[in-house]
Amino acid sequence: MFQIDLVARCKQNDRKAQLKLYRQYCDGMFIVAMRFLKNENDAEDVLQEAFIKAFSKIDQYKGEVSFGAWLKRIVVNGSIDFLKSKKEQTVPMEEHFAVVGDEDDWSVSDSVTAEMARKAIARLPDTYRFVTQLFLVEGYDHSEISEILGISGSACRTRLLRGKEQLRLLLKTH
Repeated sequence: MFQIDLVARCKQNDRKAQLKLYRQYCDGMFIVAMRFLKNENDAEDVLQEAFIKAFSKIDQYKGEVSFGAWLKRIVVNGSIDFLKSKKEQTVPMEEHFAVVGDEDDWSVSDSVTAEMARKAIARLPDTYRFVTQLFLVEGYDHSEISEILGISGSACRTRLLRGKEQLRLLLKTH
């Protein structure tokens, strides 16, 4: 069955179609939530809430993007909202981190692994981590990130530059 047909059936409150879409996307969306939350129980909670929200607001889905992209935005927003509600401790920005370096200088040691990069992103202050993760890992552009986080385009670009600089510095130490 085609995804468009499944979505149309979901709009008619067809539980079997909802279950098919859930099964099709739950694993991938769980991974997205885990990249933000780092806790399986929290990721499962956010994932369930995201699907509930998606199915309750499926009439708002207009097909302008794929259903997966629409659902991913709900999961990302839910993950960020969850973290904000927990008011996780943030790292105060130190002045030496505020220096924006050469954007093209991404040279790091060949020994840096994807896991090291993931851990380095997790160490960034939330202000920079969210923008950096949405841009580098999730693949959103500046306008999408600005909309998701409710910040201006210039704030998004500044936070990304600073986040990338901090990330580069963290990775260069390895």
